[in-house]
Amino acid sequence: MNEHIAHSGAWGLALIVIVFVSWFLYCYLAPKSWKEWAGAGVVQAFIIALYAEMYGFPLTIYLLVRYFGIDQTNLNANLWSTLLGFGETGMMISMILGYLILFAGIGIFIEGWRELHRARQEHRLITDRLYGLVRHPQYTGLFIAIFGEGIVHWPTLFSIVLFPIIILIYVLLARSEEHKMLQEFGDEYRAYRLQVPGFIPHWGQWRNLLKMRSGSPTQGDLTPIDPAPAKVKGEQK
Repeated sequence: MNEHIAHSGAWGLALIVIVFVSWFLYCYLAPKSWKEWAGAGVVQAFIIALYAEMYGFPLTIYLLVRYFGIDQTNLNANLWSTLLGFGETGMMISMILGYLILFAGIGIFIEGWRELHRARQEHRLITDRLYGLVRHPQYTGLFIAIFGEGIVHWPTLFSIVLFPIIILIYVLLARSEEHKMLQEFGDEYRAYRLQVPGFIPHWGQWRNLLKMRSGSPTQGDLTPIDPAPAKVKGEQK
């Protein structure tokens, strides 16, 4: 394939972005167990593959042209622009939408870890604010951010394949973490788990989730979940 592909070949920029995003990732994920390292490793692979294609060589576009015979006129490193034929306008639209979703996810991700860190320091079960909407807001934020950057903004074959794998890994990791929480907090956590969804808020709660990503309180977000053991199914005689 000898056609010029716009927005490619900037390997120096690709390296800078990969290093910065990877540093940010490990600052917050801070993996300790092998399961956490496995999850972080897959996200790391996602980051490298994504930005190597975004700024370096657009492998996805090359494969589509080479083996699927897509139109080779006005090729763009952005998949949406190439497939839909919208050119620079399509790339700009996908970039704006992708970044909006990305930064919303990053906000939820950071705030979720901050709330969890404070709760660990105080040796208490956190059931309010973001944790009153979902049990794992840090992972919800991570999923949203990856979807915005790797699916909406700059989809590649690798990002599309790795996205569901990342979700599966962190869902399994969350189950392992919940097992530890049950051992530590017992019926209190069991009641909390029955009332609050794991990753996706109840219908109508997405607005509160997005508002609280910056750390500012909203109406009713400071009211903790009632962890009364009597509400746990099977506990009443």
